[in-house]
Formats: sequence, structure tokens, C-alpha cells
Amino acid sequence: MSVERLLVHRGTFASTSRSGDITGRRGDTPDGLFLRDARHLSRWRLTADGVVPSLLTSSGDGFVLTPEGGRDEPPAYSLFRRQAVEAGALTERVRVVSNRAEPATVEIALEVDADFADQFELRGDHRRYDKADGRRTAEDRPDGVTFRYRRGEDWDARTTVTTSPAPAAVRPLEPAGTARLLSWRLSLPGHGATELALSVRAVPHGAAEPAAPPDPMSVRNRHAAEEDGFVQARPRPRSLTNWDELARACTAGLADLARLRVPATGPAGEPLLVPAAGIPWFLTLFGRDSLLTSMFALPYRPELAADTLLALAATQGTRHDAARLEQPGRIVHEVRHGELAHFRQVPYGRYYGSVDATPLFLVLLEAHSAATGDPGLARRLEPHARAAVEWMFRDGGLGAGGYLRYTSDAARGGLAHQNWKDSEGAICFADGRRPEGALAVAEVQGYAYDALVRTARLARGVWGDAEEADRLEKAAADLRERFRRDFWMSGRDFPALALDGENRQVDALASDAGHLLWSGILDPADARTVGRRLLQPDFFSGWGVRTLAAGQAPYHPLSYHRGSIWPHDNAVVVLGLARSGLAEEASEIAHGLVQAAAAHDWRLPEVMAGYGRDEHPVPVPYPHSCSPQAWAAATPLALLTALNGGPEAVR
Repeated sequence: MSVERLLVHRGTFASTSRSGDITGRRGDTPDGLFLRDARHLSRWRLTADGVVPSLLTSSGDGFVLTPEGGRDEPPAYSLFRRQAVEAGALTERVRVVSNRAEPATVEIALEVDADFADQFELRGDHRRYDKADGRRTAEDRPDGVTFRYRRGEDWDARTTVTTSPAPAAVRPLEPAGTARLLSWRLSLPGHGATELALSVRAVPHGAAEPAAPPDPMSVRNRHAAEEDGFVQARPRPRSLTNWDELARACTAGLADLARLRVPATGPAGEPLLVPAAGIPWFLTLFGRDSLLTSMFALPYRPELAADTLLALAATQGTRHDAARLEQPGRIVHEVRHGELAHFRQVPYGRYYGSVDATPLFLVLLEAHSAATGDPGLARRLEPHARAAVEWMFRDGGLGAGGYLRYTSDAARGGLAHQNWKDSEGAICFADGRRPEGALAVAEVQGYAYDALVRTARLARGVWGDAEEADRLEKAAADLRERFRRDFWMSGRDFPALALDGENRQVDALASDAGHLLWSGILDPADARTVGRRLLQPDFFSGWGVRTLAAGQAPYHPLSYHRGSIWPHDNAVVVLGLARSGLAEEASEIAHGLVQAAAAHDWRLPEVMAGYGRDEHPVPVPYPHSCSPQAWAAATPLALLTALNGGPEAVR
């Protein structure tokens, strides 16, 4: 069974088959009901008269199923299933409709279980985690069953399934397991109908039990109204462009951003809604992803930027904690709530292994102030911004003529790289060798430059601190000059991907160079040279710019970061091309991306394979791509800004 249906709301999501069932699969496409990094429902299988009914049709509203029948003896009844996800809950209504005039009885059964697997366990990375002290139980109740998972005195989670009418019987599905079989014997009038109401409430460790969800249709109607309000709010992208295909991609992207918002809290405990990174693995606050997503959406939905900045300020580092890579002023990479993070079996929880989230925080803070004309948020977050600046100079390595650097955290189970290309081997030489030591990646220095320039504007114009503004402007100018000297490969007219621990140029030709146009660290002539180079066939596939130019030894079209095509990466490139006055080049990449969106029902995937248009007439999928994914969803908005707003809107 493949997972073909996804329901999402406020950080809860359900992945099911086309007919609404859950089997407990693992690997790249797990199914189940998920909340706060745990699977709270791992089996949900409906049978009628002892068999799994056949699917006639499915839609966003539900499914129609029947038992097996034929031309001479068509099915005696049909089942209409409707499901909806509410924050912390799944609700389902099963309506059994008679197709005959004679009364009948129907045996309905539902297999249910909750394995409480942490999402890190479900991924296909073959790691094993010690959970020997964990214990799962099932407690039968008159109207259903409660599943519970305890681990020592420190962890307690549960899932409760209730039904109306109550089941005629609740019994173990296997002698030694927690799975249960709930069964009903329903009377069905001739040409009449009867209904079952099913409710699942998930209670993660430390959370309050959610209210019983109402009827699925009322839930879905309310969610549809919320989503429509977000999509149709002004300004409406459709009214800002006469390019209908781009408008359709923007509308689809906004709908996904509405679904991907998850609850968070601000510095004063205020409730927020922030864009999570993506489904299935990243439905949580991510520093880099949430910041760039909010930046792309800023001209259209500035509330995303405000909530993201407040949530990241609330989780900003305050002390030195080597286990989490936390440092004072550092912006968090990701926030996890699951069991393995709680017990430090993965180095997450709050994990600070990002070298670029901190400068991007500063970039978005100033951009929000400029875009909205309201300096209130910049004033409120002044202490957080100053702490972020000091992190860049003190712990990041920018002080004393240095660069923002990081070292691999892979030996502890953390990230190999701390820039956006964070997979093993993503940063490499043109011959495939991997650099060693503390790495300074090119695009991160551009972010740092932009952060210094923008924070100087805040210091001078909002905080009234001319002395700090002078200091930051001087540091930005010095960084720009040093960057040209150390990163520019004169023989190739292109910036190095990185400097290794010995300050040697890591010479692979990579898309990171396009980010330098957006940040402004390159002088105009160099920026135009780089921008035009990115449109050459080894970089530009026809759908987008590859992460690594083809023809180099480490290039692989199905590698995560060494030849694939990422829409958000291309969005930054297009914004940079617009800033550099390369309108024709920006338009060419934008058209490729919009055509790729059309091939994916207007939803851009997280990543596509690097195969060119000359090799295959439609984009080739990357096999492990998240969908929906926030910065891919926001990419059409960035394209709209770049093409319709020009350089001033981009900045």
C-alpha cells in the first residue's frame, strides 16, 4: 500500500491509503496519525463482513467503498467514509447505505493500534535506539480503547479511540500485542442507512487532552474557510500578475503554507503560528527553513515573518551547551518534541547546528521592518538582534577578520554540514574530495554581509545607536573586500563553494554562488558574470539550476545536494538575478520552475532530480522529496516578487 492521502492541521497530520486505512508502514513514506514527532495511530483498517471493501472513488471529502459484487449480483450496500484531522485528533464518520429493498445486517470491524514510534525510528536509516524501558499497553473501555506508552518516570503518552455507537465487542487482535479489533453488528433497513462515529484523540507527553472533534464535515468546512481566508487575503498574488500559470502556482503555494503552520510561542508566551519545514519529517519549527519561507512570503503574508521571528527569539540560545551546539545569541536550527529528543538519543530537542539561521534572522528582522513600515517588532527584538550579532563575531568566527565557520557534527549523530546543503558530501571539491576542518561556506558569508548591512540600518534608524551602526557598516565593508580576495577563483570567474580549514578554495561549481547575488556581497560586475554562468547548460536543466554543475566528478542527478534541483534554491537565485539587473535570466529560470509546478499539479516539490529537459520531457522526481514543503510552497511568491516587483521589492 502506498500513502496517497494527507490530512494536515496545526501540527497534526494523517497519512493514509486512498481508502483511508493505516497499516503502520515505515521507511520513506510512513503512514499513521502523527503529532509532535510521534505516531499516535499505527493501524486503522476497516472491514465489512470480514473483507476489506473495494474503493470506488476517493476525493478530498472522503471515499466510497463496496464489498465485492458483479453484474449479476451487485453489492448489497456501500460504505461512505469521511475523515478529518483536527489539532491532536482524527475524526471519521462511516455511513453504511443499503442498495437493496430487503433489511439486512452488516458486520463492521475496525483494526486499531498505536505504536508511538518516534519519527526518527521510522526513517529508513537503519539506526536502532535503546527503548528497553518503554512499555505499551491497551486498556479496553465500553466505547473503545485507550493505548498508552510509558518510559520510566519521564515519558507518558496516550491515544484514545472512542466510537458511537459503542462496539459490540473489543478484543485483542494478536495474543501478545496491543492491537485491538472493534466490531459492530449493524441493522440496515431496506434502502436505508446507518452510521458509525469514530474519534481518535492523541495526547503527547506533557500535553493536555484535546476536545472530542466534531463531525468530519464540519471540521473540514472550518479548515477550508481558514485556508481560503489565508489564500484570499490581500494582497492577492493573482491580482499582481497577468501570468496565469504563476498565479496558479502562488495560490497552490499559499494553500500549502496555510496547512503547514504549526503552533509556537513567543518570548512572552504568546501563541503563534509559524511555517513548519515540511511533511512527513519536518513538521516543526526550523530556523533556516522558516526564515527563508517567511522572507519569500513577506510582501504578501507578513504575519508569517512576525511570528517566525518571535518564535525564534523565544528559542534563541542563552548558554553554552556542547551537546546541542547551543551558544548565547545563536538561532536554533530545529525544535523537536519527541521521545528520542527528550532522552537525548538524538542530539536534537532544541538543536542549534546551523551556521546561517542567525544571520538570516537579522536579515528578516530588518526586511520585515522595511516592508511593513512598522519598526515595532525591530524595537521589541533589539536585545535578540544584538545577541545574534555578537554570536556572529564571538562564536561564529566573524571577528578579527574571520568568516562564519562550522565543523561537522556527524560523529555525534548530528549534521555533517550546517549550511542549507547539510547532507554528507554536499560540500566538496570539483574532483569529489571532501574538505576538512572548520569550513567557511560561500553563501553564508553573503548572509552575514547582508545581516551586518541591514542591522546597521536598524541601529541607526530604529534603535538610535549611530556608534553601533558605524561598527557594523565597517565590518560589512571589510567582509565584502576579504570575500572577493579569498573566495573568487580568477581562473574560472566564479566564487569557490567554500574555504576549508586551511583556507584552501573548495573549487566545485555550485548553485550557492547564486545566493551571493541576493545578499549583495559581490560587486555588480562579478554578480552579472556569476548570474549568466548559472544559465549555462551544465547548471540550468530547463527546470531550474542544479545544486552542482554537471560534468564535475561528484555530480549525480539523484544526489540530495550534488546535482538535484531545489525550487527554494532557485528562488534565491532568481531574486539575486533581479537585484543584479539580469531580468532575462531571472525570467528564464522562473518559467522553468512554473512549468515544473504545472507538471506537479501546481505544487512544487521540495527537490527534483537534476536530469535536463533534453533527457526527459517532464521533471524527474527525486525519490525522497517532502511534499508539501514550506520553502518550495513559498517559491512562486519569490518569483512573483522578483519578476513583478523588481530589485526594490526584492530588497
